[in-house]
Amino acid sequence: MDRKRFTRPSPRVVTGAFLVSGMVHLARPSFFEPLIPRALPRPREIVYVSGVAELVCAAGLLAKAPWAGPASAAVLVGVWPGNLQMALDATARVRRSGGQPRDVALAALAWARMPLQIPMLRAALSARRAS
Repeated sequence: MDRKRFTRPSPRVVTGAFLVSGMVHLARPSFFEPLIPRALPRPREIVYVSGVAELVCAAGLLAKAPWAGPASAAVLVGVWPGNLQMALDATARVRRSGGQPRDVALAALAWARMPLQIPMLRAALSARRAS
């Protein structure tokens, strides 16, 4: 087995994540609306735009288009504030609930998701080299 196969992230991970997430953005925008930082206007429209962007990037990654890796990385950076909002809201829920185990677990997962953006970014950017 090739060691690089396990150490270099695959753009396919980003493609799959974008396909699923993009479809959910369009089918169930209310799921993502709470992630939109409250300082931004028109959360429903932002959810739709980000969902379309994810689907376009997924198609580009599948087609091995040279723009798809950098565009996917840009989308990941663009949605990072939403992931941060989710973690902050989950932490506030823990405080309000007095530390209920379910709330603590959801907050821990939300915060654990934050550093996962780094390998996703790396995988997106590796698509440029893989094409």
